[in-house]
Amino acid sequence: MRRPLALDTPPDIERLQIEGWRRMTPAEKAASVTALTRASITMAEAGIRHRHPEESADTHRRRLADILLGPDLANKVFGPLRPRG
Repeated sequence: MRRPLALDTPPDIERLQIEGWRRMTPAEKAASVTALTRASITMAEAGIRHRHPEESADTHRRRLADILLGPDLANKVFGPLRPRG
């Protein structure tokens, strides 16, 4: 038996979701993934601003790089994070 995608979604609703995804064209699926990715980045940026309101926009972008790339790669690409203070 297949595991549910989400524990808070009834099986009949999940089945409708999956059927809807199967009917989507590749372009529709790509647009959906793009929209979800943009929403995730927007939420991550809001969280960074909320946790570090005193920091500059540049430092916020650097923190976002840590989230998106991982700290090791972000350090290699952008150098170490230098928060104000």
